[in-house]
Amino acid sequence: MKFEMYHSCITVLNMDKSLEFYKEALGLEVVRTKEAEDGSWKLAFLGHEGGPCQLELTWYADRAEAYNLGDNEIHVGFRTDDYKAAHAKHEAMGCICFDNKEMGVYFIEDPDGYWMEVVPVR
Repeated sequence: MKFEMYHSCITVLNMDKSLEFYKEALGLEVVRTKEAEDGSWKLAFLGHEGGPCQLELTWYADRAEAYNLGDNEIHVGFRTDDYKAAHAKHEAMGCICFDNKEMGVYFIEDPDGYWMEVVPVR
């Protein structure tokens, strides 16, 4: 028996704002969407062409308050082939929330407070 990870899911308060952030910050495109007939929830699966893993954004119509992310130790990691340019882009966007120069990684924060780790291809 073999398992392969194909997506990770986070819940968001504003789907449009989140889609815009992930497109600008990480180049993620909408791969597919699904929506409840009554409009109570929406899903958007984001990814890169040919990429093996997707990020699922889930939105609920009845949710108005921010999600409790606890200590925010859970994150999704992204590799980049141009770490210096990515860092400069995210610095200009103002979304770097933790820069670990010693380890050579940094984290960006999305509109809902989720952290995404950015590492160079090694």
